[in-house]
Amino acid sequence: MNEIELKQLWQASNERLEKSMELSSRQAEDITHLKVQNFMSSMKPVKIFTIVAGILWVGIVGKIIVSLMIAAPSEVSMFFIISATAQVCLTAVALIIYVYQLITIWRIDISQPLLVTQQRLAELRASTLWVTRILFLQLPFWTTFYWNESMMANGSLLLWIVQLLITVLFTYVAAWLFLNINYSNKEKRWFRLLFNGREWDPIIRSMDLLEQIDEYKRE
Repeated sequence: MNEIELKQLWQASNERLEKSMELSSRQAEDITHLKVQNFMSSMKPVKIFTIVAGILWVGIVGKIIVSLMIAAPSEVSMFFIISATAQVCLTAVALIIYVYQLITIWRIDISQPLLVTQQRLAELRASTLWVTRILFLQLPFWTTFYWNESMMANGSLLLWIVQLLITVLFTYVAAWLFLNINYSNKEKRWFRLLFNGREWDPIIRSMDLLEQIDEYKRE
């Protein structure tokens, strides 16, 4: 076998190896996309249930507020109206984010480029953090909706000290969580306690898979 034949054989072997590696890379990417889509599909029932429950909550509480304001406006505590309205509004904002998340999940397609899928997952991660921050803002209003004029007039000093301490504590916790819930704190214990389960784990596992494929393609 002469030198030319050896070069041709070496070149043919290289081409077959490159094609084999390209095929393996494509297959790995396809399998990863399928896994990501399965992870996303597992989130749909939770999102749909949350949206339905949220709509019912907003509808029922909103109806109660309107009915009380119409039927007996002078007998309804303004603390209840303000607290309940704030809770309804915050839940409504969270509902909009959940609907956006569900649409984003439906838009994830295995035929899309890797970068597009990564962007959609990043949007899901960011919106999950935001919806949690918004929902925690409800905490102080759970400590004020039962206040009324009778408590203001007849409540003892001890009652109001305890009540104000509870409200201040819940307000502090809500504000602290709103400011500190961000992805840079992902390794902290409190963050891991808050973010786990079907609304968070599939997003992170999907992003990890896509990052592995991205790194493999760059090598």
